[in-house]
Amino acid sequence: MKKDRSIQSNQLRAPIAEAMQAYARDGALAFHTPGHKQGLGAHPLLKNLITEEGLREEVSLMEELDDLHEPTMCIREAQELAAELYGADAAYFMINGTSGAIHTMLMAALRPGDTVLVPRNAHRSMIGGIILVGAKPVFIQPEIDERLGIAMGLRLSDIRRAIAEHPEAKALALVYPTYYGVTVDLSAIADELHAHGMLLLVDEAHGPHLKFSDKLPPQAIDAGADMAAQSTHKIVGSLTQTSMLLVKGPRVRAERVRQAASLLQSTSPNQLLLASLDIARLQLAEDGAEKVGRAVKLAEKLRQDINRIDGLWSFGADYLQTEGASGLDLTKVTVSLRELGISGPQAEEVLRHEYKIQCELSDAYNLLFIISYADTEHETAVLLEALKKLSARFSAGERFSVPAKLPAVPELGMTPREAFFAAYEQVPFDRAAGRIAAEQLMFYPPGIPILAPGDRIDPSSLAYIRAMQQLGLKVVGPQDTNLETLKVVKES
Repeated sequence: MKKDRSIQSNQLRAPIAEAMQAYARDGALAFHTPGHKQGLGAHPLLKNLITEEGLREEVSLMEELDDLHEPTMCIREAQELAAELYGADAAYFMINGTSGAIHTMLMAALRPGDTVLVPRNAHRSMIGGIILVGAKPVFIQPEIDERLGIAMGLRLSDIRRAIAEHPEAKALALVYPTYYGVTVDLSAIADELHAHGMLLLVDEAHGPHLKFSDKLPPQAIDAGADMAAQSTHKIVGSLTQTSMLLVKGPRVRAERVRQAASLLQSTSPNQLLLASLDIARLQLAEDGAEKVGRAVKLAEKLRQDINRIDGLWSFGADYLQTEGASGLDLTKVTVSLRELGISGPQAEEVLRHEYKIQCELSDAYNLLFIISYADTEHETAVLLEALKKLSARFSAGERFSVPAKLPAVPELGMTPREAFFAAYEQVPFDRAAGRIAAEQLMFYPPGIPILAPGDRIDPSSLAYIRAMQQLGLKVVGPQDTNLETLKVVKES
């Protein structure tokens, strides 16, 4: 997105931050929450962490600071500015992460009993939202890249097949881009869904920067999505735990979105979090195209340099020429380690503790690095040097391979909500095949469930889980994280 001279000059303001400063400077003696009383009673460690000025402004619910649930002043103005910048009809500030935005999106769009199409590589928050709504998911297997060992996007042909088999479906809840930056032809998917009276709901956690470079895939709202949940904190400049939910078009009722957001969010939102969203939008309005453009150039140069290192490979946009993988967020740099002969977790351990490099995630075969607007040539040069050392250290290894493949979509034994509230029991892990899962099980990051409540557990899923556990990936979700047992629905 090139700088648009027609954008209102108000884009160069930060209404929430201005209101916070005004209240702090007014000098009113605080007989209200929070308990630290604008830093007066704060512990020195807290003062060092947030700063005295930050604590003075860390108040909420004062008349100048507006109400997140029914905004009429600075929060409303800030949200309208965000909507304008992103080209949406409305933007909602979320202070419980993109998980909260996804829950809001599903609660606003669906009703109990509705059928929703979902890619099997959806984030755990998508399953959580389905449980909250009481919807019935129809899982669609994404395209799998065997060389990388990862799930890509959904094929339009598979979506069409799912619609034909489930004409009652109300929406498709899609991941775009994937954690690894892979995209599909979203406009074609949107057209197909809308032709059948369905909504396109997008988990765009990793796409809040797409709007600001014509070298990146289009953002979801511009490609026809009805709602898109973006992690402003993941890629651009707000504080962790802050996100936006963007809405566009006539198919979604704004009042329903507001009600769902109010139901799911705190009645005491942290004003620092809200201000950080406002300031992140300001920063993008000021020079988002320049900053994101620099990140794209750095990532492309890094990718080219990595591909000159023995044993390492980083795929680019030219590699993605299939129905389920046709575009790439270039700022996501995935490094395949298979030819180096080591696993992703093994490489992550060495990089973190010996070379002081922390990746975004490791999986069986790959490392993922995010290049953001904050990076410069210095950071990418340090990373490149560490990867050269890694290659030199393990260059004699044999090609690495995991005996288990990503499992197919399991049979749905009951809805996730039914399984979540059902009576359950713990059974030995190796005897769980054939039972209905009563808990989620994933490896984090990326937080994509291998098992979800309601899944009929099959042997291939158990084999894959055990293989990933033995590689050292972090198990998240089950009550027994040692995986000696699994929680399953109790049989009557």
